Amino acid sequence: MSPLSNNPQEWLEQAENDLKAAEAVLKTGYHFYSVFLCHLSVEKGLKSLVFKKTNIVPPRTHNLALLLRKAECEMPEHLIKHLLTLNEAHLVTRYPEEFKSLQKKYHEEHVKQIISLCQETLEWIKNKF
Repeated sequence: MSPLSNNPQEWLEQAENDLKAAEAVLKTGYHFYSVFLCHLSVEKGLKSLVFKKTNIVPPRTHNLALLLRKAECEMPEHLIKHLLTLNEAHLVTRYPEEFKSLQKKYHEEHVKQIISLCQETLEWIKNKF
């Protein structure tokens, strides 16, 4: 998928694939990599929604809150909190400085909860199509 793909469905399919990858990586024990993939999944999902709602190619950003604003949709509060949590996790999981502390912070049960919320977020996005 090109960063400039003009097909919102393609963005959404990639988002779903990224979430499947997050689930697969979780099984390897590298939990924080799953969190990184969760962020990527939600980012692409929101970009699909931005494009679907506005017919404008979404901005090149990793900021999930900004993408939600661009989509001009009201999201449930618990999913907004999830987006903000993923935003915070984005940089530390993309450029980990302390591998062991990240592994401890993003333990398996915590990451399972994050994945579950990402699944819920993607379902919410699909319902907006």
